[in-house]
Amino acid sequence: MAERRARSLRVRITAVATLAVGMALIVGALVFYGILAASIRDAVVRGAESRAEEIAARVDAEGADVVTELEETLVQVVDRAGQVVAASEDAADGDLPTAEGTRIVTYDEERVLVVQEELDHGGRILVGVPVEDDQSTLATVAALLAFAVPVVVGLVAAVTWWVVGRALGPVSRIREEVDGITADRLDVRVPVPTSGDEIAALAGTMNRMLDRLDASATAQRRFVADASHELRSPLATIRQHAELARAHPDSTSIDDLAEVVHEEGLRMQELVDAMLLLARLAEHAPLRQDQVDLDDLALAEAERLRAGGIAVDATGIAAARVLGDARLLGRLIRNLADNAARHAHSAVSIAVGERDAQVVLTIDDDGAGVPIADRERIFERFVRLDEARARDAGGSGLGLAIVRAIAEAEGGSVSVADSPLGGARFAATLPAAS
Repeated sequence: MAERRARSLRVRITAVATLAVGMALIVGALVFYGILAASIRDAVVRGAESRAEEIAARVDAEGADVVTELEETLVQVVDRAGQVVAASEDAADGDLPTAEGTRIVTYDEERVLVVQEELDHGGRILVGVPVEDDQSTLATVAALLAFAVPVVVGLVAAVTWWVVGRALGPVSRIREEVDGITADRLDVRVPVPTSGDEIAALAGTMNRMLDRLDASATAQRRFVADASHELRSPLATIRQHAELARAHPDSTSIDDLAEVVHEEGLRMQELVDAMLLLARLAEHAPLRQDQVDLDDLALAEAERLRAGGIAVDATGIAAARVLGDARLLGRLIRNLADNAARHAHSAVSIAVGERDAQVVLTIDDDGAGVPIADRERIFERFVRLDEARARDAGGSGLGLAIVRAIAEAEGGSVSVADSPLGGARFAATLPAAS
Protein backbone atom coordinates (compact mmCIF):
# COMPACT_ATOMS: atom_id res chain seq x y z
CA MET A 1 0.00 0.00 0.00
CA ALA A 2 2.71 2.45 0.99
CA GLU A 3 4.72 1.48 -2.06
CA ARG A 4 1.73 2.22 -4.29
CA ARG A 5 1.29 5.62 -2.63
CA ALA A 6 4.95 6.44 -3.20
CA ARG A 7 4.71 5.38 -6.84
CA SER A 8 1.51 7.39 -7.30
CA LEU A 9 3.20 10.46 -5.82
CA ARG A 10 6.17 9.93 -8.10
CA VAL A 11 3.86 9.70 -11.13
CA ARG A 12 1.97 12.84 -10.13
CA ILE A 13 5.12 14.89 -9.62
CA THR A 14 6.58 13.69 -12.92
CA ALA A 15 3.34 14.41 -14.77
CA VAL A 16 3.03 17.92 -13.34
CA ALA A 17 6.67 18.77 -14.08
CA THR A 18 6.46 17.32 -17.59
CA LEU A 19 3.21 19.17 -18.34
CA ALA A 20 4.62 22.46 -17.08
CA VAL A 21 7.85 22.11 -19.07
CA GLY A 22 5.96 20.90 -22.15
CA MET A 23 3.59 23.87 -22.11
CA ALA A 24 6.50 26.25 -21.60
CA LEU A 25 8.41 24.68 -24.51
CA ILE A 26 5.40 24.76 -26.84
CA VAL A 27 4.68 28.39 -26.07
CA GLY A 28 8.36 29.24 -26.40
CA ALA A 29 8.61 27.39 -29.72
CA LEU A 30 5.57 29.19 -31.13
CA VAL A 31 6.85 32.57 -30.02
CA PHE A 32 10.32 31.80 -31.42
CA TYR A 33 8.88 30.68 -34.76
CA GLY A 34 6.66 33.76 -35.00
CA ILE A 35 9.53 36.13 -34.22
CA LEU A 36 11.84 34.35 -36.65
CA ALA A 37 9.23 34.42 -39.46
CA ALA A 38 8.55 38.12 -38.91
CA SER A 39 12.26 38.88 -38.81
CA ILE A 40 12.95 37.01 -42.06
CA ARG A 41 10.00 38.69 -43.83
CA ASP A 42 11.14 42.13 -42.66
CA ALA A 43 14.65 41.41 -43.92
CA VAL A 44 13.31 40.28 -47.31
CA VAL A 45 11.07 43.34 -47.60
CA ARG A 46 13.90 45.70 -46.74
CA GLY A 47 16.17 44.00 -49.27
CA ALA A 48 13.51 44.12 -51.98
CA GLU A 49 12.71 47.78 -51.33
CA SER A 50 16.38 48.66 -51.43
CA ARG A 51 16.74 46.80 -54.74
CA ALA A 52 13.65 48.55 -56.14
CA GLU A 53 15.01 51.97 -55.20
CA GLU A 54 18.33 51.16 -56.90
CA ILE A 55 16.64 50.01 -60.12
CA ALA A 56 14.25 53.00 -60.10
CA ALA A 57 17.19 55.37 -59.91
CA ARG A 58 18.78 53.70 -62.98
CA VAL A 59 15.50 53.82 -64.93
CA ASP A 60 15.05 57.53 -64.13
CA ALA A 61 18.62 58.13 -65.29
CA GLU A 62 18.93 55.77 -68.26
CA GLY A 63 15.39 54.98 -69.33
CA ALA A 64 13.04 52.01 -69.05
CA ASP A 65 15.03 49.78 -71.37
CA VAL A 66 17.76 49.41 -68.79
CA VAL A 67 15.69 46.74 -67.01
CA THR A 68 15.98 44.42 -70.03
CA GLU A 69 19.66 44.06 -69.28
CA LEU A 70 19.07 42.77 -65.75
CA GLU A 71 19.60 39.04 -65.24
CA GLU A 72 18.08 36.73 -62.65
CA THR A 73 15.86 39.57 -61.49
CA LEU A 74 12.10 40.00 -61.74
CA VAL A 75 11.60 43.63 -62.77
CA GLN A 76 8.82 45.29 -64.73
CA VAL A 77 8.24 48.95 -65.60
CA VAL A 78 4.58 49.96 -65.89
CA ASP A 79 3.09 53.26 -66.98
CA ARG A 80 0.34 55.27 -65.33
CA ALA A 81 -2.28 53.06 -66.97
CA GLY A 82 -0.69 49.92 -65.54
CA GLN A 83 0.67 48.64 -68.84
CA VAL A 84 4.07 46.94 -68.86
CA VAL A 85 6.47 49.04 -70.96
CA ALA A 86 9.65 47.11 -70.16
CA ALA A 87 10.62 43.93 -68.32
CA SER A 88 13.66 41.90 -67.42
CA GLU A 89 14.17 38.54 -69.11
CA ASP A 90 12.94 36.62 -66.02
CA ALA A 91 9.80 38.79 -65.80
CA ALA A 92 8.71 38.43 -69.46
CA ASP A 93 6.24 35.57 -68.85
CA GLY A 94 3.41 37.65 -67.38
CA ASP A 95 2.44 40.77 -65.51
CA LEU A 96 3.33 41.20 -61.87
CA PRO A 97 0.43 42.39 -59.68
CA THR A 98 0.18 46.18 -59.55
CA ALA A 99 -1.96 46.51 -56.43
CA GLU A 100 -0.63 48.88 -53.77
CA GLY A 101 1.50 47.45 -50.98
CA THR A 102 3.79 44.50 -50.55
CA ARG A 103 2.43 41.10 -51.55
CA ILE A 104 3.65 37.51 -51.86
CA VAL A 105 2.35 35.91 -55.05
CA THR A 106 3.05 32.90 -57.21
CA TYR A 107 4.85 33.84 -60.42
CA ASP A 108 6.00 31.23 -62.88
CA GLU A 109 5.34 28.54 -60.25
CA GLU A 110 7.58 30.30 -57.75
CA ARG A 111 6.67 32.25 -54.64
CA VAL A 112 7.90 35.84 -54.88
CA LEU A 113 7.59 39.00 -52.84
CA VAL A 114 6.54 41.99 -54.99
CA VAL A 115 7.41 45.56 -54.03
CA GLN A 116 6.82 48.82 -55.91
CA GLU A 117 8.73 52.06 -56.37
CA GLU A 118 7.41 55.25 -58.03
CA LEU A 119 9.36 56.74 -60.98
CA ASP A 120 10.07 60.44 -61.34
CA HIS A 121 8.56 60.67 -64.85
CA GLY A 122 5.47 58.70 -63.86
CA GLY A 123 4.79 55.03 -63.70
CA ARG A 124 6.20 52.43 -61.32
CA ILE A 125 8.89 49.80 -60.93
CA LEU A 126 7.69 46.33 -59.86
CA VAL A 127 10.39 44.13 -58.31
CA GLY A 128 9.84 40.49 -57.38
CA VAL A 129 12.12 38.72 -54.88
CA PRO A 130 11.93 34.89 -54.53
CA VAL A 131 11.02 33.74 -50.99
CA GLU A 132 11.24 29.98 -51.50
CA ASP A 133 14.57 29.74 -49.66
CA ASP A 134 13.22 31.74 -46.70
CA GLN A 135 10.11 29.60 -46.49
CA SER A 136 12.26 26.50 -46.73
CA THR A 137 14.32 27.80 -43.83
CA LEU A 138 11.18 28.41 -41.78
CA ALA A 139 9.89 24.93 -42.65
CA THR A 140 13.19 23.43 -41.49
CA VAL A 141 13.02 25.39 -38.22
CA ALA A 142 9.42 24.26 -37.69
CA ALA A 143 10.41 20.63 -38.28
CA LEU A 144 13.33 20.91 -35.87
CA LEU A 145 11.09 22.48 -33.21
CA ALA A 146 8.43 19.82 -33.75
CA PHE A 147 11.10 17.18 -33.21
CA ALA A 148 13.01 18.89 -30.39
CA VAL A 149 10.03 19.78 -28.17
CA PRO A 150 8.81 16.17 -27.68
CA VAL A 151 12.40 14.99 -27.21
CA VAL A 152 13.09 17.62 -24.55
CA VAL A 153 9.76 16.88 -22.85
CA GLY A 154 10.64 13.19 -22.82
CA LEU A 155 14.08 13.92 -21.35
CA VAL A 156 12.49 16.15 -18.70
CA ALA A 157 10.03 13.39 -17.82
CA ALA A 158 12.82 10.83 -17.54
CA VAL A 159 15.06 13.09 -15.46
CA THR A 160 12.16 14.11 -13.22
CA TRP A 161 11.20 10.46 -12.71
CA TRP A 162 14.79 9.61 -11.78
CA VAL A 163 15.30 12.64 -9.52
CA VAL A 164 11.99 12.16 -7.72
CA GLY A 165 12.79 8.48 -7.28
CA ARG A 166 16.15 9.31 -5.72
CA ALA A 167 14.53 11.95 -3.52
CA LEU A 168 11.71 9.69 -2.36
CA GLY A 169 13.97 6.68 -1.84
CA PRO A 170 15.40 7.91 1.49
CA VAL A 171 11.92 9.04 2.55
CA SER A 172 10.58 5.55 1.87
CA ARG A 173 13.41 4.00 3.87
CA ILE A 174 12.76 6.42 6.72
CA ARG A 175 9.04 5.60 6.60
CA GLU A 176 9.70 1.85 6.61
CA GLU A 177 12.08 2.21 9.54
CA VAL A 178 9.65 4.36 11.51
CA ASP A 179 6.80 1.91 10.79
CA GLY A 180 8.86 -0.80 12.45
CA ILE A 181 9.57 1.21 15.61
CA THR A 182 7.41 0.13 18.52
CA ALA A 183 7.37 0.93 22.23
CA ASP A 184 9.97 -1.78 22.87
CA ARG A 185 12.22 -0.66 19.98
CA LEU A 186 12.62 3.06 20.73
CA ASP A 187 16.40 2.64 20.59
CA VAL A 188 16.23 2.20 16.78
CA ARG A 189 17.17 5.24 14.67
CA VAL A 190 16.42 6.00 11.03
CA PRO A 191 19.28 6.13 8.51
CA VAL A 192 20.57 9.64 7.81
CA PRO A 193 21.54 10.21 4.15
CA THR A 194 24.94 11.77 3.48
CA SER A 195 23.43 14.25 1.01
CA GLY A 196 23.14 17.03 3.58
CA ASP A 197 19.84 18.18 2.05
CA GLU A 198 16.33 18.54 3.46
CA ILE A 199 15.86 14.76 3.51
CA ALA A 200 18.94 14.42 5.72
CA ALA A 201 17.59 17.20 7.93
CA LEU A 202 14.27 15.34 8.14
CA ALA A 203 16.05 12.14 9.17
CA GLY A 204 18.01 14.04 11.81
CA THR A 205 14.80 15.60 13.12
CA MET A 206 13.17 12.16 13.28
CA ASN A 207 16.12 10.78 15.22
CA ARG A 208 16.03 13.68 17.68
CA MET A 209 12.31 13.07 18.15
CA LEU A 210 13.01 9.39 18.76
CA ASP A 211 15.71 10.36 21.26
CA ARG A 212 13.15 12.42 23.16
CA LEU A 213 10.56 9.64 23.01
CA ASP A 214 13.14 7.10 24.14
CA ALA A 215 14.22 9.32 27.03
CA SER A 216 10.58 9.95 27.96
CA ALA A 217 9.72 6.25 27.82
CA THR A 218 12.82 5.39 29.83
CA ALA A 219 11.95 8.01 32.44
CA GLN A 220 8.38 6.73 32.56
CA ARG A 221 9.51 3.14 33.05
CA ARG A 222 11.94 4.25 35.72
CA PHE A 223 9.22 6.30 37.38
CA VAL A 224 6.83 3.34 37.41
CA ALA A 225 9.54 1.07 38.79
CA ASP A 226 10.55 3.59 41.46
CA ALA A 227 6.93 4.31 42.38
CA SER A 228 6.24 0.59 42.65
CA HIS A 229 9.28 0.18 44.86
CA GLU A 230 8.27 3.10 47.07
CA LEU A 231 4.71 1.81 47.44
CA ARG A 232 5.85 -1.74 48.05
CA SER A 233 7.87 -0.73 51.11
CA PRO A 234 4.93 0.53 53.25
CA LEU A 235 2.73 -2.27 51.93
CA ALA A 236 5.36 -4.81 52.95
CA THR A 237 5.61 -3.23 56.38
CA ILE A 238 1.83 -3.34 56.88
CA ARG A 239 1.66 -6.93 55.65
CA GLN A 240 4.57 -7.98 57.85
CA HIS A 241 2.95 -6.56 61.01
CA ALA A 242 -0.43 -8.01 60.05
CA GLU A 243 1.03 -11.50 59.55
CA LEU A 244 2.93 -11.18 62.80
CA ALA A 245 -0.27 -10.18 64.60
CA ARG A 246 -2.11 -13.15 63.06
CA ALA A 247 0.65 -15.61 63.95
CA HIS A 248 1.21 -14.25 67.45
CA PRO A 249 -1.93 -12.45 68.54
CA ASP A 250 -0.89 -12.53 72.20
CA SER A 251 2.43 -10.74 71.61
CA THR A 252 1.07 -7.99 69.26
CA SER A 253 -1.23 -5.26 70.51
CA ILE A 254 -3.96 -3.70 68.42
CA ASP A 255 -2.57 -0.25 69.20
CA ASP A 256 0.87 -1.14 67.82
CA LEU A 257 -0.65 -2.58 64.64
CA ALA A 258 -2.94 0.42 64.22
CA GLU A 259 -0.02 2.83 64.64
CA VAL A 260 2.03 1.01 62.00
CA VAL A 261 -0.91 0.90 59.58
CA HIS A 262 -1.61 4.58 60.18
CA GLU A 263 1.99 5.71 59.64
CA GLU A 264 2.54 3.60 56.55
CA GLY A 265 -0.85 4.65 55.18
CA LEU A 266 0.12 8.31 55.58
CA ARG A 267 3.39 7.62 53.80
CA MET A 268 1.55 5.96 50.93
CA GLN A 269 -0.94 8.82 50.74
CA GLU A 270 1.84 11.41 50.60
CA LEU A 271 3.58 9.45 47.88
CA VAL A 272 0.41 9.09 45.79
CA ASP A 273 -0.45 12.78 46.25
CA ALA A 274 3.05 13.75 45.15
CA MET A 275 2.82 11.57 42.04
CA LEU A 276 -0.60 12.96 41.16
CA LEU A 277 0.72 16.52 41.54
CA LEU A 278 3.68 15.78 39.26
CA ALA A 279 1.35 14.22 36.69
CA ARG A 280 -0.94 17.27 36.75
CA LEU A 281 1.98 19.67 36.38
CA ALA A 282 3.36 17.58 33.51
CA GLU A 283 0.04 18.00 31.67
CA HIS A 284 0.54 21.81 31.69
CA ALA A 285 -2.96 22.32 33.05
CA PRO A 286 -3.91 26.01 33.57
CA LEU A 287 -3.02 27.26 37.05
CA ARG A 288 -4.64 29.85 39.25
CA GLN A 289 -3.23 33.34 38.78
CA ASP A 290 -3.60 35.20 42.07
CA GLN A 291 -1.55 37.92 43.70
CA VAL A 292 0.57 35.97 46.21
CA ASP A 293 2.79 37.53 48.90
CA LEU A 294 5.73 35.16 48.79
CA ASP A 295 7.25 36.77 51.90
CA ASP A 296 4.20 35.73 53.95
CA LEU A 297 4.55 32.12 52.81
CA ALA A 298 8.27 32.16 53.64
CA LEU A 299 7.66 33.62 57.11
CA ALA A 300 5.05 30.92 57.79
CA GLU A 301 7.56 28.21 56.87
CA ALA A 302 10.19 29.80 59.09
CA GLU A 303 7.77 29.71 62.04
CA ARG A 304 6.91 26.07 61.29
CA LEU A 305 10.58 25.05 61.30
CA ARG A 306 11.20 26.96 64.54
CA ALA A 307 8.29 25.13 66.11
CA GLY A 308 10.07 21.91 65.22
CA GLY A 309 13.23 23.00 67.01
CA ILE A 310 15.19 24.24 63.98
CA ALA A 311 17.14 27.52 64.24
CA VAL A 312 15.94 29.64 61.31
CA ASP A 313 17.30 33.02 60.24
CA ALA A 314 14.45 34.92 58.54
CA THR A 315 15.97 38.41 58.58
CA GLY A 316 16.52 38.26 54.80
CA ILE A 317 12.80 38.02 54.03
CA ALA A 318 11.59 41.20 52.33
CA ALA A 319 8.24 42.08 50.79
CA ALA A 320 7.76 40.42 47.39
CA ARG A 321 4.68 39.55 45.39
CA VAL A 322 4.26 37.06 42.56
CA LEU A 323 1.38 36.03 40.33
CA GLY A 324 0.53 32.36 40.71
CA ASP A 325 -1.16 29.56 42.65
CA ALA A 326 -0.72 30.18 46.38
CA ARG A 327 -1.17 26.49 47.26
CA LEU A 328 1.51 25.33 44.81
CA LEU A 329 3.91 28.13 45.81
CA GLY A 330 3.42 27.17 49.45
CA ARG A 331 4.23 23.56 48.51
CA LEU A 332 7.42 24.73 46.77
CA ILE A 333 8.63 26.65 49.83
CA ARG A 334 7.69 23.84 52.21
CA ASN A 335 9.55 21.20 50.21
CA LEU A 336 12.69 23.37 50.11
CA ALA A 337 12.37 24.15 53.82
CA ASP A 338 11.91 20.48 54.73
CA ASN A 339 14.89 19.55 52.55
CA ALA A 340 17.06 22.16 54.28
CA ALA A 341 15.90 21.08 57.75
CA ARG A 342 16.57 17.43 56.90
CA HIS A 343 20.19 18.09 55.94
CA ALA A 344 21.11 21.02 58.20
CA HIS A 345 23.44 20.45 61.15
CA SER A 346 22.13 23.33 63.24
CA ALA A 347 20.92 26.30 61.16
CA VAL A 348 18.70 27.23 58.25
CA SER A 349 18.38 30.63 56.55
CA ILE A 350 15.41 31.80 54.43
CA ALA A 351 15.50 34.97 52.31
CA VAL A 352 13.11 36.57 49.81
CA GLY A 353 13.93 39.56 47.63
CA GLU A 354 12.98 41.24 44.37
CA ARG A 355 15.40 42.41 41.67
CA ASP A 356 15.13 43.00 37.92
CA ALA A 357 11.40 42.13 37.89
CA GLN A 358 12.22 38.75 39.44
CA VAL A 359 11.45 37.43 42.92
CA VAL A 360 14.23 35.25 44.31
CA LEU A 361 13.65 32.84 47.18
CA THR A 362 16.81 31.35 48.75
CA ILE A 363 16.97 28.70 51.46
CA ASP A 364 20.39 27.86 52.94
CA ASP A 365 21.53 25.17 55.33
CA ASP A 366 24.80 24.36 57.03
CA GLY A 367 24.78 20.69 56.07
CA ALA A 368 27.09 18.71 53.81
CA GLY A 369 25.98 20.47 50.62
CA VAL A 370 25.36 18.96 47.19
CA PRO A 371 28.25 17.78 44.98
CA ILE A 372 28.49 19.67 41.69
CA ALA A 373 28.03 16.47 39.68
CA ASP A 374 24.68 15.82 41.38
CA ARG A 375 23.16 19.30 41.27
CA GLU A 376 20.93 18.49 38.31
CA ARG A 377 20.25 14.87 39.21
CA ILE A 378 18.70 15.72 42.59
CA PHE A 379 15.74 17.32 40.80
CA GLU A 380 14.85 14.03 39.12
CA ARG A 381 12.12 11.84 40.54
CA PHE A 382 12.97 9.34 43.31
CA VAL A 383 16.62 10.46 43.48
CA ARG A 384 18.37 10.31 46.83
CA LEU A 385 22.05 11.08 47.06
CA ASP A 386 22.41 8.81 50.05
CA GLU A 387 20.49 5.67 49.13
CA ALA A 388 21.59 3.90 52.30
CA ARG A 389 19.93 6.30 54.74
CA ALA A 390 16.50 5.55 56.18
CA ARG A 391 13.49 6.64 54.20
CA ASP A 392 12.19 8.53 57.20
CA ALA A 393 15.25 10.75 56.98
CA GLY A 394 15.56 10.83 53.24
CA GLY A 395 11.95 11.27 52.14
CA SER A 396 10.40 9.75 49.04
CA GLY A 397 12.73 11.43 46.56
CA LEU A 398 9.92 13.45 44.97
CA GLY A 399 10.17 16.69 46.95
CA LEU A 400 12.76 18.45 44.79
CA ALA A 401 11.20 17.10 41.60
CA ILE A 402 7.95 18.76 42.69
CA VAL A 403 9.84 21.99 43.45
CA ARG A 404 11.25 22.18 39.92
CA ALA A 405 7.92 21.23 38.32
CA ILE A 406 6.10 23.97 40.27
CA ALA A 407 8.77 26.58 39.52
CA GLU A 408 8.67 25.84 35.79
CA ALA A 409 4.86 25.76 35.76
CA GLU A 410 4.87 29.24 37.33
CA GLY A 411 7.30 30.53 34.70
CA GLY A 412 10.40 30.37 36.87
CA SER A 413 13.35 28.12 37.66
CA VAL A 414 15.19 26.54 40.57
CA SER A 415 18.88 25.82 41.09
CA VAL A 416 21.30 24.70 43.78
CA ALA A 417 24.71 26.11 44.69
CA ASP A 418 27.09 26.38 47.64
CA SER A 419 25.71 28.17 50.68
CA PRO A 420 27.53 30.84 52.76
CA LEU A 421 26.57 28.67 55.75
CA GLY A 422 28.69 25.85 54.37
CA GLY A 423 25.93 23.61 53.05
CA ALA A 424 23.59 23.98 50.07
CA ARG A 425 21.69 27.00 48.80
CA PHE A 426 18.49 26.36 46.88
CA ALA A 427 17.32 29.39 44.86
CA ALA A 428 13.88 29.63 43.23
CA THR A 429 13.40 32.50 40.77
CA LEU A 430 9.86 33.57 39.84
CA PRO A 431 8.46 36.46 37.78
CA ALA A 432 7.41 39.36 39.99
CA ALA A 433 3.80 40.51 39.86
CA SER A 434 3.43 43.65 37.75
